[in-house]
Amino acid sequence: MKLNGYICIYLYALYTNTISSSLSTGSSGKQKLEQLDSQNNEANFPRFAEPIPNITVTVGRDALLACVVDNLKGYKVAWVRVDTQTILSIHHNVITQNPRIILTHNDHRSWYLHIREVEESDRGWYMCQVNTDPMRSRKGYLQVVVPPVIIESLTSNDLVVREGTNVTLQCRAKGFPEPYVMWRREDGNEMSINGENVNVVDGEILSVTKVSRLHMAAYLCVASNGVPPSISRRVMLKVQFPPMLSIPNQLEGAYVGQDVILECHTEAYPASINYWTTERGDMIISDTSRAGDKYETISTNSGYSKFMKLKIRNVGPNDFGFYRCVAKNSLGETDGMIKLDEIAAPTTTLTTELTFLSKIKNRIIKKPNQAIVDYTDEWRNGENDYNGDYMQSSRSPPSIRHPPGAFHNTAIASRVLTAVTNRNEIFIRLISLISCTLFIQFYFMRFMTSVTVNR
Repeated sequence: MKLNGYICIYLYALYTNTISSSLSTGSSGKQKLEQLDSQNNEANFPRFAEPIPNITVTVGRDALLACVVDNLKGYKVAWVRVDTQTILSIHHNVITQNPRIILTHNDHRSWYLHIREVEESDRGWYMCQVNTDPMRSRKGYLQVVVPPVIIESLTSNDLVVREGTNVTLQCRAKGFPEPYVMWRREDGNEMSINGENVNVVDGEILSVTKVSRLHMAAYLCVASNGVPPSISRRVMLKVQFPPMLSIPNQLEGAYVGQDVILECHTEAYPASINYWTTERGDMIISDTSRAGDKYETISTNSGYSKFMKLKIRNVGPNDFGFYRCVAKNSLGETDGMIKLDEIAAPTTTLTTELTFLSKIKNRIIKKPNQAIVDYTDEWRNGENDYNGDYMQSSRSPPSIRHPPGAFHNTAIASRVLTAVTNRNEIFIRLISLISCTLFIQFYFMRFMTSVTVNR
């Protein structure tokens, strides 16, 4: 009986395993059939041929988003704004009321969403959907960039300040991405900021401590963010200060009949009124329309600097004395004195002395030269007396006849020539002495005049 029981159990187990194995084989085959069926169905469904690229567009330009779908068949394509869940289009129809959005397609495969004159509010994600079950989609990002713009209401205007005060220039800009702002001088020169000379100051604020006239210039606030064009704003900084004056030469010398120019340099802002006066206080007015006028005033401007010149033609005895240059503006007044001194005319005396000494020289040199010439001629005339006998029959030449007044020995001739040389040296030294005397006299007069003025 036990044997029969074991046989039954064994047969039952074998039957159970056979049934389980057959069920397992059937389930696996079913999965394979489902996979094959799924692959066949997937081939029949639409698929996206490529991703939707992210694009960057400058505000005001047109944007184009492309969705390419293969095997679309009877399914439909829709465009949706993701962040607002707004349906923009379904297949061939534009649903949104936005007139800037247009839909186009090509061969039932490429679907294009056009956004004209892009605005900053158009920035975000856009989705292309196909109405399969479940829904299939792809999305792309539209980036809208904005070039920098300077905010006029938050930016400094032209400034006029007093010298020595503190100044702050401000410049605000907006854009996307956020703009970078810097300050520089329009003329390209360096700026003195807190004791340092720099070409550029980063940031929206430019601060100057104890501003001076050297800071007077046009400044540029430049904003950029990588989106062309960059933009700049010009701010003019004007520094007010009273007139200052400098005179290159406070003492000038001239002789009668000479033309002379007096110079005076001034600095002031606002621009000063400049003029010349005599020592009596009479204002000097030049008339350029009249040729040969006694006085001519010349003024040249360079920024806040002014260069004044007074030309006095044909200086006379009454023109010597003091002249005053004056500069005035709304903040103050200053003046300076220049003394015009008379000096001796060097050319007249020197010419007379040179003429006199030249005559003396000619008289000294003329007689020795004449005697030597006569002597030479006499010697040459004596050559005919011996007709070459010297070369043929005699070892010594015949005696030479001397003309009346000629020099008969070498020592006397040497003394004469030495005397001539010494007189030439005396002549040169005399000229040097006269020139030196005149030079010392001129600078002694200038020195005495300057001592008188300082007192």
